[in-house]
Amino acid sequence: MENQPGSGEKELKATRPLLFLLAAACAATVANLYYIQPLLSQVAADFGIPDAKAGIAATATQLGYALGLFFFVPLGDRTEQRGLIVKMTVLSGLFLLAVGFSPNLPVLLVVCCALGAATVVPQLIVPLTAHISAPQDRGGNIGTVMSGLLIGILLSRTLSGFLGEAFGWRFVFRLTAALMLGLAILLRALLPVSPARTREPYRKLLASLWPLVKTQPVLREAAVNGFLMFGAFSAFWTSLVFLLSTPVFGMGSREAGLFGLAGAGGALIAPAVGRLADRKGARFSVGIGVLLSFSSYLIFLLAGKTLAGLIAGVILLDLGNQSGQVSNQARIQALSDEMRSRINTVFMVSFFLGGAAGSSLSSLFWGWMGWNGVCLVGGGMMTLALIFHFVIYRVKSSPRAPEKQA
Repeated sequence: MENQPGSGEKELKATRPLLFLLAAACAATVANLYYIQPLLSQVAADFGIPDAKAGIAATATQLGYALGLFFFVPLGDRTEQRGLIVKMTVLSGLFLLAVGFSPNLPVLLVVCCALGAATVVPQLIVPLTAHISAPQDRGGNIGTVMSGLLIGILLSRTLSGFLGEAFGWRFVFRLTAALMLGLAILLRALLPVSPARTREPYRKLLASLWPLVKTQPVLREAAVNGFLMFGAFSAFWTSLVFLLSTPVFGMGSREAGLFGLAGAGGALIAPAVGRLADRKGARFSVGIGVLLSFSSYLIFLLAGKTLAGLIAGVILLDLGNQSGQVSNQARIQALSDEMRSRINTVFMVSFFLGGAAGSSLSSLFWGWMGWNGVCLVGGGMMTLALIFHFVIYRVKSSPRAPEKQA
């Protein structure tokens, strides 16, 4: 039964201070994955390589994250979670430092991949949040924590853009390495102990992932949706700095980072999206996210070379991505109590493989077709998301499914 403590376990409750701490930890740690994006032009200039080639660093980070999700997040079901969260935060700090001292592109790609693999703290926190939440509050509480995650995603670009413009891209990673090690100390002091929920061996935990995919249709649907929506999201953010550095705009890393502020409103609606998912069904709010993100790419295609068009598109893209991610998390976290970390692993591996695909295709198509190529990649992914959500999975969804249809 959900929310029942195991033998000898003191019951944890989702208090407001604890939710705030978890949201802040999500914001600070997820930012590690995105510091590189507004700095890609600086990285390219430093290493003497084309912009499109530097974009591989963003892809390496997201691929590393997918690997970390697969190998580390399942441990959240069988390991005391505070200790695991603190250890992964320390590793993140060490790899941030390594990025800041990378002597060439090959080394940078390796340590970016390692940094991504270590930065899985947010995906340990989300199942923990679901576990300590009452069923009727789960969507809203996940939304609160996810608001911190989106703030970290968006404001990381603003922070790195400003600091990179003033002090260079290497300074960003050296500074944030120190911040991450400080965060590890704070989490060790303030997070409550959260005992393991299963004693299954690690090998069996990994072996159970594929049966989850085969037996959980809601999880499969959420994973496909997450792949496509985050792929479109990453396609835009990876190539934005390339567009802004063209003569059309004549801007740099600082301005690319400022665009993160334009989308920060999406973070503010996360708790509301979670509550909407609790009331009307998560699939309904996922559909809203798909429509918003698709609309953003129409704006990017038609008016993406104007400042007003970019800002409007960013707002819709971030609102859509946040709606989709919060709602998908709400519906998959309701599937099982004992396997929440593994369920989250399946979803988030697909999610960030989509991000890696969007980043790499965006860089590739930027080199071939410029901004129109970026719109082709992101818009194509959102077109597929529309088809899957409103046609394929709408037909396949069972009328007995425990969520309302969109």
